[in-house]
Amino acid sequence: MNNLSEDTFELFLPKIIMSDEIDMRRVMFIDPYGMVGILEAGRFLHAGGIRKVLLLPGADNVLKYLERMDFFKYAERYFSLDTGGAELPEKFLRSAQSDVLLEITPIEKSEDIHSIVSKVKKRAYSILEKHLHYNERAINGFIVALSEVCQNIPEHSGHTGFVGIQKYYFPKQERNVVKIAVMDLGIGFKGSLSERLTAAHDLDAIEKAFMHGLSRHSDEGRGHGLAAVRRFVQQWNGKISIRSGTGKFSIIPDWSWGRERERNLMNFPGAQINIMLPEV
Repeated sequence: MNNLSEDTFELFLPKIIMSDEIDMRRVMFIDPYGMVGILEAGRFLHAGGIRKVLLLPGADNVLKYLERMDFFKYAERYFSLDTGGAELPEKFLRSAQSDVLLEITPIEKSEDIHSIVSKVKKRAYSILEKHLHYNERAINGFIVALSEVCQNIPEHSGHTGFVGIQKYYFPKQERNVVKIAVMDLGIGFKGSLSERLTAAHDLDAIEKAFMHGLSRHSDEGRGHGLAAVRRFVQQWNGKISIRSGTGKFSIIPDWSWGRERERNLMNFPGAQINIMLPEV
């Protein structure tokens, strides 16, 4: 497999979970969703006492990008890394010209989100204004949406997670796109809503929470965080997908691709969220 992203997640997840070793040697493209997905799968296995070998990409530019995104900083906790004899690149200096909004970053408690938002703010104006042509209102909306998505991890998942953000250029669409990946290994949407939504499929739980604001809390005013994220993404013609358990729900604009509702996927704990925001 030469592409590790949301598009191929359902293909590479079983390989990570079920194979004796994880082969990334042919990978030529990997985005934050692919990176965080591998880390979360490794963390899931590691929690069960399993430490697999990760065969790293042979392409030098992919290795450098993984290093730039701090992937190895966390991957070595959960995997035995096999470089095939190649030297891992030196730590990249943080360049003001980089299109990275946020390196792979753990979310363990609410205080982490303040640090994440602060870090993203410093880069958001130059990247989102220059490449996506967002105005100040849109950039502030981006920051709020990011905060809300991240806040779901300490508030609802009962676990920890990772987030990563990067700007890309899509030649086929002739536009710049920012990708945000946020994942955790928590109780998932169905688990979070279990007291209020009995015998529901994972997909139904995602849709109830995301589209109708259902929260595990019965008091009014709760459950609006994801609704605010949805409104922001739709306002700026973006794409968002939420995967949890065996279900996945997506809002797909006309410039993107995918299926709106998916059931009976390989079961995986927690929630996996992908957001793509295009230039205007």
